[in-house]
Amino acid sequence: MTDTRQLRARYRRILRFAARYMVLEWWFELVLPRFGLERVAARRRLVRAARIARSFHGLAVDLGGLMIKVGQFMSSRLDVLPSEITRELEGLQDEVPAVDFTLIRESVERELGMPLERAYEYFDPTPVAAASFGQVHRARLIANDAVDVGFSAVVVKVQRPGIADIITVDLAALRRVASWLNRVRFISRRVDLPALLEEFAIISLREIDYLNEGSNAERFAENFVDDPRIDAPEVVWERSTRRILTLADATAIKINDHAKLVAAGIDPAEVADELSRAMFEQLFMHRFFHADPHPGNIFVTPADPDRADQSTPEWTLTFIDFGMMGDVPENLSRGLQRLIIAAAARDAPGLVASVRDMGILLRSAESAPLERALGELFDRFGGMGFSELQQVDPQEFRAFGNEFSEVVRTMPFQLPENFLLIIRAISVTSGVASDLNSSYNVWTAIEPFAARLARDEGGGTVKELAKQALSSAGLILRLPQQLESVATLMQRGQLAVETPGADKRLRMIELLVRRLISAVLFTALLIGGILVRDTDPTIGLVLIIGSALPLAHVLFAGVVNRNRLF
Repeated sequence: MTDTRQLRARYRRILRFAARYMVLEWWFELVLPRFGLERVAARRRLVRAARIARSFHGLAVDLGGLMIKVGQFMSSRLDVLPSEITRELEGLQDEVPAVDFTLIRESVERELGMPLERAYEYFDPTPVAAASFGQVHRARLIANDAVDVGFSAVVVKVQRPGIADIITVDLAALRRVASWLNRVRFISRRVDLPALLEEFAIISLREIDYLNEGSNAERFAENFVDDPRIDAPEVVWERSTRRILTLADATAIKINDHAKLVAAGIDPAEVADELSRAMFEQLFMHRFFHADPHPGNIFVTPADPDRADQSTPEWTLTFIDFGMMGDVPENLSRGLQRLIIAAAARDAPGLVASVRDMGILLRSAESAPLERALGELFDRFGGMGFSELQQVDPQEFRAFGNEFSEVVRTMPFQLPENFLLIIRAISVTSGVASDLNSSYNVWTAIEPFAARLARDEGGGTVKELAKQALSSAGLILRLPQQLESVATLMQRGQLAVETPGADKRLRMIELLVRRLISAVLFTALLIGGILVRDTDPTIGLVLIIGSALPLAHVLFAGVVNRNRLF
């Protein structure tokens, strides 16, 4: 059990860190613009963001526990954070020292209810790997257990002592911070922070349930039971609990170790193809997938050259670490299908509508800017194949990408967790495969699965595309009549144009004028008080104190009225 005083100190330290940088950003983003210093505030905005990320990196490494997971999690939330932050966080690893072996021994013996020597014939005191939630040790089963399961070499994943208490405290602190930030209208309109935190909490709590991880490993293995190329380590349930997980030792050649692959007579390009096939089969066929397929979690295991059955493959891909797994639910699968249909039809409004239906775009979003940006994207690049895109001037790509990113960044996007895990799995897989084979193309790899899905749908996709085409044709046929109606209304002087943006700007101008008057009063009272303080201290003090009232109006009236405007 972690010391209560240490937990309280940890809680306060997290809150102090958050409060410090919230006040700093409040000063730059709210106070300085009140005095017409928007450019000063904006000039180093990205530099400040990167500095905050670096400071959080230091805090996470120092505290360990959930804070490291927060950094790793947020580094993949490109829908929420700018790249200046994610770039600083993406290198954050489990940079924590190993737990003293005495504590590991105590934990294992307490969980298994027996001395370590009775549970394992051998247990290596030096960990293979140490992470924020646990660490892994090599071990060897006693003879009787080895006979029962069919192997003796195992790895034992041991949860860090007190990590459950640490996670509870960290989540409490993060919920407090999220509630602070959620009161800021600008943030709450763009990100549902409490919901984001709860999805993160669910993922983290699942990761420290090793029985859940063991079940995931068995489910994964069952999905590939007829595939001799894909494997997962067997779970030793007799030596596993919620805090201890014992697995067959599957250590082999790391998938990104080119030299060892070639030395073993294994073609890295072939490994890339098999990895890609395995991942897309998980996503499209099983709808249950490994969400963290980085090189440390996948081994290439050469077959025994003296094996009796020479028909078995010469090597297998062995996945490990099933704490972070993802499901593709039916509703998300349907949403993805609608999104693909809209993209195929180059229907920007339809694509935005499908994104909104999946919860990726918050309901409060004004979709017109995104629709225009997508329309420009379809018009410029929509008809190009991969080879044609490679011929486009890189500067044009860069210019369009910057413009499109600016539009997307202002939109209140928030990816559902399952969707985020899908993107993560595909991007990590693509990166590993590209490293193994420089000519790897993720779109070429996905085509067979897309075609197979279309066949399995029984023509449903074709029907949707036909429906989309008929809808577009109907719009084209109705367009001349609609233009004629608009012209008639203009001639009659009955054409009304709604301009909610203009009304909002007029109200903002009115508020700015009022606050400008308050700023002038503040300046006059303050300077007047300073000037007369030497001759009449009482009146000078009254004037200086009185200047606080118009100053308060300048600083805070905008916050109150902004909530009304938005």
